[in-house]
Amino acid sequence: MAKHGQTFSESWHRVAGQRISLRSTVKVRKQLFRGEQWYVLQDPFNNQFFRLRPEAYDFVARLRPDCTVGETWEECLERNPDGAPGQEDVIQLLAQLYFANLLYYEHPADSAKLFERYKRRKQREIRSKLLSIMFIRVPLFDPENILRRFMPVIKLLVSPLGAALWLLVVVVAGKLVVDGFDEVTDQVQGILAPDNLFLLYVGLVFIKTLHEFGHAIMCKRFGGEVHTMGVMLLVFTPLPYMDATSSWSFRSRWLRALVGAAGMIVEIFIAAIATFVWAYTGPGVVHSLAYNMMFIASVSTVVFNANPLLRFDGYYILSDLMDIPNLYTRALQHLRHLVERYVFGYKDSYSPAQTLKEASWLSIFGVLSGIYRVVVFVGIIFFVADQFLLAGLIMALMCVISWGVVPFFRFIGYLASSPRLARTRPRAIGVSIGAGALVLSFLAICPFPNRFRAPGVMEAVQYVQVVNDAPGYVETVLAPSGTTVRAGTPLMELSDRELDIEVEATIAQEQEVLALQGRAMYLETADLQPIRKRLETIEEKLKNLQEQRVALVVRAREKGTWVSPRSKEMVGMWIPRGSAVGEIVNHDAFRFSAVVSQDDASDLFVNQIRKTEVRLFGQGGSNLEVRDYEIIPFQHERLPSAALGWLGGGEVPVSYTDETGLESVEPFFQIYAYLKPLPGVAFLHGRSGKLRFTLRPEPLLMQWTRKFRQLLQKRYQI
Repeated sequence: MAKHGQTFSESWHRVAGQRISLRSTVKVRKQLFRGEQWYVLQDPFNNQFFRLRPEAYDFVARLRPDCTVGETWEECLERNPDGAPGQEDVIQLLAQLYFANLLYYEHPADSAKLFERYKRRKQREIRSKLLSIMFIRVPLFDPENILRRFMPVIKLLVSPLGAALWLLVVVVAGKLVVDGFDEVTDQVQGILAPDNLFLLYVGLVFIKTLHEFGHAIMCKRFGGEVHTMGVMLLVFTPLPYMDATSSWSFRSRWLRALVGAAGMIVEIFIAAIATFVWAYTGPGVVHSLAYNMMFIASVSTVVFNANPLLRFDGYYILSDLMDIPNLYTRALQHLRHLVERYVFGYKDSYSPAQTLKEASWLSIFGVLSGIYRVVVFVGIIFFVADQFLLAGLIMALMCVISWGVVPFFRFIGYLASSPRLARTRPRAIGVSIGAGALVLSFLAICPFPNRFRAPGVMEAVQYVQVVNDAPGYVETVLAPSGTTVRAGTPLMELSDRELDIEVEATIAQEQEVLALQGRAMYLETADLQPIRKRLETIEEKLKNLQEQRVALVVRAREKGTWVSPRSKEMVGMWIPRGSAVGEIVNHDAFRFSAVVSQDDASDLFVNQIRKTEVRLFGQGGSNLEVRDYEIIPFQHERLPSAALGWLGGGEVPVSYTDETGLESVEPFFQIYAYLKPLPGVAFLHGRSGKLRFTLRPEPLLMQWTRKFRQLLQKRYQI
């Protein structure tokens, strides 16, 4: 509640004559936020909390059955004319306390009203759960008695000794991860393998259970109470949860932040313990389960729990450290204030922010959290739809209803009947209709540039790959990379000691057979025929061996530029026969070979291409004009260069079973673009870049619709 609001309200007559007060069971505690005093009202029956500023609490504390609301407000106004809440503030405050079941009416119907309000609150909770179908919570039991029994153990764990032990274990485990970093990153590739999913889920449930107990233990250690633990269906996946809202009554914001961080502290400790198990066990179930727990505890902590844009641990920690209670609600209220005051013209609207800095934080948080929530929900929907299409469609329908249909009709009702717009309703309706028409025209009528890009590499029109015809160790590089060569020019020399020994042995065999042939000519002429056949075989073998020896010198087969960037690194390396050692490139003519995915291929044949140009990586600001291009009219599955695939740092998905990195996951279309030379731009064989096609302009709505249909057809065949 802000410090200053509207002094008089047109709806004041509805509450001025009421005789109400706070219920006698409500507990009150003081808290400090940014040096200012607040009061926290606690209902011990439902463990609900409500924060009030001193001026608001001064009004609420004076409410009593023998005095009307109007008389109490006038009393506060007399005592503190500058700080007393306005009538509009009082109406909003009483409405919030009413729905929180914190008000008492001294008449027989009060009990019925209490049950009615309780019933309405439960209906709102059920409706909220149905709208949040991916985050349904089911309470199961009250852990308070268990926590009380283990208080001595809890005090020992949450102590300087426990903190020192935690730090020691985490540091040593971190060193193990650093020492075996390559093995850690390699094993992550199989984290979603079908045979690992069960272990992944077991580790997830175990860690999240300890995570929730961490919150409960920390809350109980500093005087809070935990009365609810249960199961949360997170994307239809059962996970534990607990309610630590009693920590809101802690006076120290650092204690509240510590309770919020307790789950992550426990997860990091469990990840450290799992690291020891993983490091000192061999392949097996225990080893895999430990790795899964390491992965879950680290990834979930960083991506979800520590993220302040979602209402998990990071959100509550940020709210406490910034001393902005109810950060998400206040951000929405501030954004609503901006619209009402500066768009709809409602001058009596006020922001919950007390300073310009706080208003800036609320604006930034409100916008970013809204965008991030949509991104996360959409990602979850696609993830579920990939596994269970029907469930994904149901979730998508629920999101459309909760994010689109329901807010739309609520907004219509707000424009039609909200008393806040009583004097500015025509302007609000006109601005809303105008803004909707403007956005619709902007998306559905106004043409926008329509482009798509295709990755590719520069390649010479004439080039040949150089391979060795004989295996061996690289002895000498005879022609450095970049040398202009002719056909037959020696490029590198290989050596093979086993080949030399085999040649010497074959020569000795030849001399032996020649001697036997000379002896047979004088003594045993009948043996001449088999000896001559043996001699022919040996001579043929010797000829082949000598050809292999000659082939140890790798020579150029055509004229051009010898390109072998790794030739110096290959000295002393054994290379099998047929290995690619470099290329002979003819720099007289180049072309840009690009790959177009199936999603973009339709634009090549349907839309009229207005312009094509190429931008090479490392050549910012210089676009090369395409003088002509050629579309290969059939699908390919092998990339023109490994640099375009994932294994080579490119963006095209490739098969993980192909060591060359050339086999793409899905077929693509190939385009040859012939470029106009540009001064200062070097045409180098193998230089990568992107080919950009400029198509006929289209409205954004048409472009997005086509992309969405392609996505559905590609992923779900619908």
